[in-house]
Amino acid sequence: MPQNRILIVGTIRIPPDALERALPAMTAMIHASRAEADCLAYSYAEDVLEPGLIRVTEIWESRAALSAHFESAHLRQWRDSWEALGVHDRRLAAYEIDAEEAV
Repeated sequence: MPQNRILIVGTIRIPPDALERALPAMTAMIHASRAEADCLAYSYAEDVLEPGLIRVTEIWESRAALSAHFESAHLRQWRDSWEALGVHDRRLAAYEIDAEEAV
């Protein structure tokens, strides 16, 4: 039985005055995550109306792929940078995708 894909959606907050300093770490995290074999999508986007609110979207081929991502060195490095960058208010949720259609 095929496994469902996993969609991660949520937000983190970074103080607006720290965004420029955070960009290199965020960019490295995106590139490394997208390079993982079973990463189908990985992005961060700043909310237009709320400076410093970063919207996170990820799609993984399976729960096993997401588990491997959680053990990755680049995720540890990204999380280790959070205190210095002021990253806070992490609110992410995982959803299993059993069907997809264009809308």
